[in-house]
Amino acid sequence: MTRIKPMLFNTDMVKAILDGRKTVTRRICKDGNDFAVPDMDFYDADKRTYAVHNYANREHTEKLSIEERTCPICPGDILYVRETWAEWTGGYLYKAWNSPFAQPGRMPVMTWRPSIHMPREAARIWLKVKDVRAEQLCSMKLDDFLSEGVCIRPEAFNDPESARMQAENEFIELWNSTISKGQQNLYGWTANPWVWAIEFEQCERPKR
Repeated sequence: MTRIKPMLFNTDMVKAILDGRKTVTRRICKDGNDFAVPDMDFYDADKRTYAVHNYANREHTEKLSIEERTCPICPGDILYVRETWAEWTGGYLYKAWNSPFAQPGRMPVMTWRPSIHMPREAARIWLKVKDVRAEQLCSMKLDDFLSEGVCIRPEAFNDPESARMQAENEFIELWNSTISKGQQNLYGWTANPWVWAIEFEQCERPKR
């Protein structure tokens, strides 16, 4: 069953989506830890569930059980982007927009509202989920960083390792900026948490 859900993005990532650079987003998967491995190979589209393998040790050599868990975001779901916004003359403006005025810098002084408070009717960007997978954050490769919308210097691509390192550093800074200081040891880059890798494409606003 297709569901419509909100998802928060910061201003830079909204611009990356609009530019077509960002086609994947990663979100914390709290079902995964040292002793529990999420597994989308057991995904049941009708029930919207997947499996979690529970182990007795960190080496995953002694399995205790397999649990069925509800998948929060599923292939086919529709996401509407919550972004920094403001009401303006009967409509809405968005911080990630280019200025609608002729001269740069002429954007009126706005009282921007946090993305978390953005109502569904104000959403201008709609995304259809193409694929969802569970993985550990540090398993990312160059293409993964780029699909997250990070930018690196063009000349870096002359050296694949340099390109990967630059893209990784950019993503680490972005990722850690979304994690509170008190949770860096759980969900920061060096903690290598389990995440949902959610692949999407832009789509039209649903009629319903």
